[in-house]
Amino acid sequence: MMRSCFFLLMLAAVAWTSCNPDHSTQPNGVYKLSYGDSILYLRSSGNQVYNPTEVRPGTYTAFPEGIDIDPLSGAIRVDNSETGLRYRITHTATDGTVTSTNVVVSGITFFDHYFHLSTGDSIAYPVYNASASKVLPVAGSTFDDGNSANSGGCSVRTDNGRINLNACVRNGVFGNTPQNDVRRDFDIFYRLNDGSNKTLNKLKVRLYYYEYMSDVPPDILQTLQDRETDGVFLRENQATVSMVAARLARSTKPRPPCVIIIAH
Repeated sequence: MMRSCFFLLMLAAVAWTSCNPDHSTQPNGVYKLSYGDSILYLRSSGNQVYNPTEVRPGTYTAFPEGIDIDPLSGAIRVDNSETGLRYRITHTATDGTVTSTNVVVSGITFFDHYFHLSTGDSIAYPVYNASASKVLPVAGSTFDDGNSANSGGCSVRTDNGRINLNACVRNGVFGNTPQNDVRRDFDIFYRLNDGSNKTLNKLKVRLYYYEYMSDVPPDILQTLQDRETDGVFLRENQATVSMVAARLARSTKPRPPCVIIIAH
């Protein structure tokens, strides 16, 4: 009889525990920071805010600059963020525990690069979703929507987004007789046939012109060096959070991408 009563009491305790979980212990468990998907798409309709699958007390930060994130909830507004970049989102709990994850705000960019026209290096290729290995969905997509770049001399192919830099020079982007250190900014509006459902997106590109590599000023050389070290453009296989944290002091911003034309 006593054994039966004990068994019934144990069953009741298990049932009560199942129906009344101890939520107070959850914050002390392992927190997996996630947004449900690593690709966040800009969309023309519906909610433009992506929230963490679980919000915990503490602060949320992001690196590099360019993403609109709420420090208390971790909510990301993609319509107010620089698209085409990978960001590291970090949560620091009230006890100092640090957890992070990577997300990509979908879109295109161009790698910062020295283009040597004399060697035939004259085409700037768009990079999709922050990875050179990702295939750009050109079928059904449009580039330079509204013709704002091409009308200013920046030769952008409307079917694949590639920039012909030789044509830019011929079009007089840097003047009839190009001079060293002339810089021109162009807005490229585009629509991608992907999860964004062809929502209008925008990228600002900065074109530079120099006769020789030796004409490039030190500040530009330093900017590209910083950007090429993972300090700004997080690679897909980012090693450790500490590596990123060590570079947070750098003020280099990821935008606009620097397309540097070297004539000779």
